[in-house]
Amino acid sequence: MDGPQGKDVGSDGNGGGSEHDVVARAFVEYYYHTFDTDRAALAALYGSTSMLSFEGHRVAGAEEIGTKLAQLPFEQCRHSVVTVDCQPTPSFPAGILVFVSGNLRLAGEEHQLRFSQMFQLVPNEHGSFFVQNDIFRLNYG
Repeated sequence: MDGPQGKDVGSDGNGGGSEHDVVARAFVEYYYHTFDTDRAALAALYGSTSMLSFEGHRVAGAEEIGTKLAQLPFEQCRHSVVTVDCQPTPSFPAGILVFVSGNLRLAGEEHQLRFSQMFQLVPNEHGSFFVQNDIFRLNYG
């Protein structure tokens, strides 16, 4: 991952420094690095109530999400994050909504693909976060 490169990093327009901005940026860096290097390890970021919508295909639960991500029809890819925006979520106290846009390059492909992804991070009983909701879409056109 090349890291957030856009000007819209954070929710306050100037890169942010609030706790939710720091958590969101750290999560995004970890998520895409792990996706690009050890995709099977991503299942640990989800919980039993988590949901993933990947290009319109929905799966629920950490195990099923891990299986879906592991079975994607490509071996390797590289994400480049362009923007990261986040907001606190009052419906889940201390939760964070994270919206990411960027590019990904599949191994052996000449052109990059644009993508958008939304995560809802929710605190867990260990003082960390898990991904409650994850929505991924390629952006065509």
